[in-house]
Amino acid sequence: MSKKRIIFGVAFLFTTVITGFTLYLCIILYGNYTIDNKQFVMNETTTVEDFQGEVISHLYLENRYLVSIDEIPDHVKHAFIAVEDHRFYSHQGIDFKSIGRALYRDIVTRSKAEGASTITQQLAKNVFLSSEKTVLRKTKEVLIAVNLESRYSKDEILEMYLNRIYFGHGAYGIQAASQLYFNKDVSDLTVDEGALLAALPKAPNHFSPLKDLERGKDRRNVVLGLMERHGYLSAEEAVRLQGRNIPVNHVAQTNNAAYHSYIDLVLEEAEQKYHLSEEEILRGGYRIVVEMDRNLQQTTYDLFQDPNNFPASTGENIVEGSIVLISNETGGVAAVQGGREYVRKGFNRAHAKRQPGSIFKPLAVFAPALETGTFHPYSIIPDEEIDYGGYIPRNFSNTYEGEITIYDAMKDSANAPAVWLLNELGTDVAKNSLEKQNIPLDDNGLAIALGGIRDGVSPLQIAAAYSTYANSGNYREPFYIRAIYDRNGVLVAQNEGIEMEVLSPQTAWYMTRMLEAVVSDGTGNTGVYDGPLAGKTGTTAYENVAGANRDIWFAGYTPELSGAIWMGYDRTDENNFLTASSSVPTTLFKNVLSQSINEEEREVAFHIPNGIEDLDAPIRFVGIHDLSAKASLSWSGGKVNLSWSGSDDERLQYIIYEKTDEGTKKIAEITDTEYTINRVNLFSLNSYIVVPYNPQIEREGEPSNIAKAEFHLFSNEAS
Repeated sequence: MSKKRIIFGVAFLFTTVITGFTLYLCIILYGNYTIDNKQFVMNETTTVEDFQGEVISHLYLENRYLVSIDEIPDHVKHAFIAVEDHRFYSHQGIDFKSIGRALYRDIVTRSKAEGASTITQQLAKNVFLSSEKTVLRKTKEVLIAVNLESRYSKDEILEMYLNRIYFGHGAYGIQAASQLYFNKDVSDLTVDEGALLAALPKAPNHFSPLKDLERGKDRRNVVLGLMERHGYLSAEEAVRLQGRNIPVNHVAQTNNAAYHSYIDLVLEEAEQKYHLSEEEILRGGYRIVVEMDRNLQQTTYDLFQDPNNFPASTGENIVEGSIVLISNETGGVAAVQGGREYVRKGFNRAHAKRQPGSIFKPLAVFAPALETGTFHPYSIIPDEEIDYGGYIPRNFSNTYEGEITIYDAMKDSANAPAVWLLNELGTDVAKNSLEKQNIPLDDNGLAIALGGIRDGVSPLQIAAAYSTYANSGNYREPFYIRAIYDRNGVLVAQNEGIEMEVLSPQTAWYMTRMLEAVVSDGTGNTGVYDGPLAGKTGTTAYENVAGANRDIWFAGYTPELSGAIWMGYDRTDENNFLTASSSVPTTLFKNVLSQSINEEEREVAFHIPNGIEDLDAPIRFVGIHDLSAKASLSWSGGKVNLSWSGSDDERLQYIIYEKTDEGTKKIAEITDTEYTINRVNLFSLNSYIVVPYNPQIEREGEPSNIAKAEFHLFSNEAS
């Protein structure tokens, strides 16, 4: 042996003894190195699932699902122990043989290659220390490892280690890794699958089978060989398992863009309503149950991606939009899209406030008016230009009937009658009703009737307010989150289902009947949906360009869902304005319903609540232009037979007037379109007029033509 080798050996021995003695003193003196148990709390993935238990999204800073040591099969534990620390169950946190080998390598290579850390030391390093390679850091690692061994059992240490380590591709902990690589729980892993996972922590990106299948297989076989060497497998088992292909069944984390709007609003509600910050959600391993209907959410997204469903742009920006749909049964938000090109944490237009236009009329005017009991759907109100101290509302068509029913004013979206009615009610009545539905206003002007409000309203607010009609006058505060459970499965938050009676069931039903007419015969008749639907259109004008619009809306409901859809520009100007009408969102709303609600699952009609008076269809006047009056002589004397073409609606009545030299007198009120006047003086015949009469509104229509009775000597009537 050369002198140089002898000197090197003595130096190595001396260094080992000194190091060992120093470590021993440190352990004795600093054995109670401060350990903060809070640092063992690991970030865990939060899952968002729908009310049917289907996972919608995973939210995390580190994708990790904690499992207990009892859920991990022994052969999986053995794989990690064999490759990382085969004396794990025999040492007290430090493997002095391995430390000696590591020091020898450091001296020989004149580097800080380190290595030889036990599983306990690796846990200590990952939890408490940085990755720097210094003697001081190594000393702390040893001290902490010894302290951990004194505080925790071997199984507890192994459990913490296996739940913490990184396996590549964003997977932390063995459960997330098992799901990522094999699409199964850790409890179902086979021996060779466990060996593959044990092969990864040394260099996850290098040995990942998703990047290099052969390299991953070679590393797995090394682990299987170590398991055989340390007595966990027989030689025959090891050889057989090493011959297997890697059964990778990679499951990528879903990132469905259709869900982005909804997930962001879930996080917002968790913070604002339940005081759980986004960071807490991303770290806490919660299970959040939400109200999303995945089919409806996907349908709204797909339709929002089709440019044919939106108006063409007039400028460089696209026409934006948003939609909110609420379950009438629960009040929960079933679907929401915050924009056509929405990105996570972006501007969510579902909660953005815009001018509502005429969709505000039912909420601010017509429903509060019916609720007073003074007005009925067939009450007659003025339809004419009126000056309210300088404010002169005009109908869109710039035509006026003089008077109109509330029913028709809503159906045809007439402006002048709505403002007149609000003036009669007083703005406080409207504001009180709106505030009960979470639409507080500071405005006081009559423009409220037409949706002319300072701050605007959001699609979410409108959808929830319209659901009041679908729910017999009860307003439910909309919500996204049904319940939140912590990582231990304990319920920590739950929607309380806040509900308030805003309108009587009778008023709500009248509103439904009138809003059905808007869809079938009024401004909301564009598009096709083969099912019951009530709703209202809305448009706000852009004053700087003649004929241009700023916002277009449709709000409505079926027996199952209530919703609102808005379209417009984020910023309207002379280059970016709408030329389309509210027929576009109306058509899209109906398309959403048609594609998401199966025909066999649709209600056939709205169901009238018990004890509620139904609203008959309106009775319409007809013009009478063919009244005839034929006088004849029969055995019973002279008579005049009147006949005319009338209405198919048998509820319409007819008043018969006779014109004589003394004036006009009413002689009959009937529902038939024929009438006989007996005992007529055939030598002094008179003229007759028939006037239709509508008993719903207690109004006469336009009089018929004047028919002069004509005498015929013989009658065909049998004597």
